[in-house]
Amino acid sequence: MGRLSVGILGLAELFVSAAVHLLFGFYVFSTAVASDLSQAVTDCFKPNTFNLVAKEEEEEESKGKVVVLKGSPPPIVLVHGIFGFGKGRLGGLSYFAGAEKKDERVLVPDLGSLTSIHDRARELFYYLKGGQVDYGEEHSRIYGHSQFGKTYGQGHYPEWDENHPIHFVGHSAGVQVVRVLQQMLADKAFSGYKNTSEDWVLSITSLSGALNGTTRTYYDGMQPEDGRSMKSISLLQLCRLGVIFYDWLNFSWLKNYYNFGFDHFEMGWRKTGITGLIDLLLGNAGPFASGDWILPDLTIQGSIKLNSSLRTFPNTFYFSYATKRTRKFMGLTLPSSILGIHPMLFIRVLQMSQWRHPSNMPPPYKGYRDEDWEDNDGALNTISMTHPRLPIEHLSHFVEDDSECQPLRPGIWYYKIIEADHILFIVNRERAGVQFDLLYDGIFQRCRKHAFRTSPPIVPNESYQ
Repeated sequence: MGRLSVGILGLAELFVSAAVHLLFGFYVFSTAVASDLSQAVTDCFKPNTFNLVAKEEEEEESKGKVVVLKGSPPPIVLVHGIFGFGKGRLGGLSYFAGAEKKDERVLVPDLGSLTSIHDRARELFYYLKGGQVDYGEEHSRIYGHSQFGKTYGQGHYPEWDENHPIHFVGHSAGVQVVRVLQQMLADKAFSGYKNTSEDWVLSITSLSGALNGTTRTYYDGMQPEDGRSMKSISLLQLCRLGVIFYDWLNFSWLKNYYNFGFDHFEMGWRKTGITGLIDLLLGNAGPFASGDWILPDLTIQGSIKLNSSLRTFPNTFYFSYATKRTRKFMGLTLPSSILGIHPMLFIRVLQMSQWRHPSNMPPPYKGYRDEDWEDNDGALNTISMTHPRLPIEHLSHFVEDDSECQPLRPGIWYYKIIEADHILFIVNRERAGVQFDLLYDGIFQRCRKHAFRTSPPIVPNESYQ
């Protein structure tokens, strides 16, 4: 009877979680469509020079003709997280809620929203330098997908090199994408580019960054014993089915609007047919069968494996904003607010604050304690967001006052802990209010005035002078 009750509660929780996530996804999608329709109507009846220029720029970008950044100061590249999108997707909607407008030299690449950290790092390189995305011969063979992907006829910052480095800001899983990219640059892992180095990256800012994995992956459906396989009944299984059908149907107009990023797996119906769809659904083929997608990289075990080959480099500046929506009450860790937490995240904040690693399974690492992983923001554990800790802790400094990190020293992870849920600073800037401007103004000002290797660069935006 007890097991039956637990099973019913589990199914009820799955139904509620699936409904909330689906409604939020529909809200974001419908908001983008409504915004585009409204803009189209406005353009038809009230044409003006600004709209015509913006439209021409959007059309050029969709055709691969991009506005190329040259010279100084270094660009700031905003890298989205899981289920995210860059400029050109979801119409005029901004993943970073318009933060990119705070500086004249900001790029917002569109990377695979569910593809692996490795694949997204490769895509980011070619987005900046130009050329056809090369996922690597060995990696592609192991995981069963095409070696080559999208072609960028013109890179967004083709002069990128050691003398023209870049500031990166990564939200959620986006920061791990940047760290893997920097390691690839250090390892000279891009064919045809023999002069890459870690110094191509001037600074990395982590915003609610998934630096050490998250216990949420286990609630969503990853198996805690290995961090790679999925539970047979879970939110991730529903997600898997939805993505497979989305990519198999392959409606070009829909995928141009939003794309999960699995085009190099060639899952469309023209390529696979009905038998291919059956193989995908049964888990015999595709990214979910091979494990070459983002969730295995976000488990604690997957992050330890990933981090084992990633370094913190002596000439790069690092800063991290760790977020939390929990507090201690009579010895318990509980959500710190009800109305202040996004409805999509409230259940997960509560669940993650009560996480207990299964007692019949070995801990994910030596010295693991459940209580260390209780504080969270509904998607990531706060301990995971401060700085790289696993399998080896990197040099770090907790910042209580900004004066402690002025000037910044390279090779150290400076970090702050702020009260916010995981999506407070993205998509909808009204939720964060004045905090939104304080956060992004601080990030951009740090990039422009405190993170440089020689003399301070000329700041294009007078608001930071």
